Amino acid sequence: MPRDPQNSDVPELQKKLASVPEKPGVYLFQDEFHKVLYVGKARELRNRLRSYFQKSYALDPRKSAMMGSVGDFEYTVTGNELEALVLEANLIKQHRPRYNILLRDDKSYPYLKLTLNEKWPRLLVVRRIRKDGARYFGPYVPSGPMWSALSFIRNNFPVRTCKYSLEKRMRPCIQHQIKRCVAPCTGEFDHREYLRIIQDIRLLLEGKNKGLLASLEKKMRRLSEEMRYEDAVLVRDRIRAIQRISETQKAAAQGLGDVDVIGIFRTGNILAVKILFSRNGIMIGFRDFYLKDIAGESDSCLIKNFIEQFYAKEIIPPAEVICPLMPEDAPLLSAWLSEKRGGHVSIATPKRGIKKKLLVMAEENARIHSLSAGDTGKSLALEEIASRLHFQSIPQSIGAFDISNMGGKEAVGAFVYWENGEFKKQLYRHIKMDAVKGPDDYAMMKEMVKRTINNPAGELPDMMIIDGGREHLEAALSVFRENHIKDKYIVGLAKDPDRIFLHGERWPVDLEDGRPSSLLLKKIRDEVHRFAILYHKKLRSRKALESPLEKIYGVGRKRHFALLKHFGSIEAIRRATGEEIAGLKGFNRKIAEDILAALKK
Repeated sequence: MPRDPQNSDVPELQKKLASVPEKPGVYLFQDEFHKVLYVGKARELRNRLRSYFQKSYALDPRKSAMMGSVGDFEYTVTGNELEALVLEANLIKQHRPRYNILLRDDKSYPYLKLTLNEKWPRLLVVRRIRKDGARYFGPYVPSGPMWSALSFIRNNFPVRTCKYSLEKRMRPCIQHQIKRCVAPCTGEFDHREYLRIIQDIRLLLEGKNKGLLASLEKKMRRLSEEMRYEDAVLVRDRIRAIQRISETQKAAAQGLGDVDVIGIFRTGNILAVKILFSRNGIMIGFRDFYLKDIAGESDSCLIKNFIEQFYAKEIIPPAEVICPLMPEDAPLLSAWLSEKRGGHVSIATPKRGIKKKLLVMAEENARIHSLSAGDTGKSLALEEIASRLHFQSIPQSIGAFDISNMGGKEAVGAFVYWENGEFKKQLYRHIKMDAVKGPDDYAMMKEMVKRTINNPAGELPDMMIIDGGREHLEAALSVFRENHIKDKYIVGLAKDPDRIFLHGERWPVDLEDGRPSSLLLKKIRDEVHRFAILYHKKLRSRKALESPLEKIYGVGRKRHFALLKHFGSIEAIRRATGEEIAGLKGFNRKIAEDILAALKK
């Protein structure tokens, strides 16, 4: 049940509530270890915070459970609600609070950047947006169409790809020799003509192919009239290539402009989201998402959360965002998106026309994706894990730790991350066990867990597998206790036979039954084992190829090669005398003694 501020067991919170101002701002609920549980914003902080502590105020089950863990709260006053919205989005992105509806998407999306802010512009692939005067096209999700467009442009529009400033004249590179660049570095190409090529690229990326083709046909006729037939043929080939690529572009609707269409489908405790990206009336991509643990939240609140977290990334919002219903705080969201775009952004719920058809298509795709067999299988396996291991909630993400070594030598630790049916390789980690001496598996496991949770690549998963038996599990649990991590499910997974160990449980859970949950857990265990072995073998191979001369102070690359050239092998150097080594050019008696001492160890 929510706590009552009148209750004597929370006098500190009661005193704090009395001092909260009636101003807009952002608040953070924290547990007893000051870990952020929830981030929210309010038009009036005092009223919003008090509502959480009043018995008469009905909280949904998720927030009621949260209030049972709240040990403190913090707040920040802002100048207005828009500032509060921006700060809320940034804090959710920073803390990834457990009780916020989270968009679990750590990817940045690629854009094509036309550097109009440079004298001799280039076309680049970037994932960060800057207000630098350049023109950005995208996002391209998936990225395949972007790479195809980039390849087409570089094959047909000879603009530079180099990073040089071109302030001084240079010799042209191979790109000029294969007719992929007009070589502005030579200082001989007309700058106005170069900018006309850049304008053609811009028209192509903006989907204004008709205007581009008309311009090129006019240019081709002019070149023919001037009897520059070779140049006219190049322009003719470019026209034909653009006509071919125009046929492959998926048009949403001519004149539609820049629009993102958000479709949703709600089933159980999950909201499936499909977002379609249309730029200049051409469909350039799409992306699927899941919002989980959504019990008690309205669709309008969930759409607001999605928009807030999705566009908090490195993304340029379109001129219009289409939704199935108006999200909460729609005017604030519109103002925030407009500021990010540098132009007006409207949020609309169309009732008819092409925009309504696109919305229906997005919602149907969200429904199909939500009910796909693959997702159903994943959900059933996770539900089965929670049931068999007596978890209070279903883990949506699973991590695994493993150690690999040979008699304590070249020992390594590995960590892998699984979520939404796939391994998130950008969150993998491996480390060398430099801090642990000798073959101590338990100390190594503690070291691996400690370094991973203290420097995570992302949010720690809901469930973590420790490769090994009960002793390995207890070693890892001691590290989690030291770091006050209590809200994660941590188990040990032993081999031969495969079985799960739980803290405080006498009997392990057998995984030799072929059930979906068993297969999933073993798949994750096998992946971390593969990752650890791969890194261990890499270190062993690297050490096998190392020369003992490389570790001797004062023996650099030049002396290294001089020794091998004169003696022929490491073994021959070992058999040499100090006088023979000291007699080589660039050597002396002290260096010779150091070399022989190191090689005889």
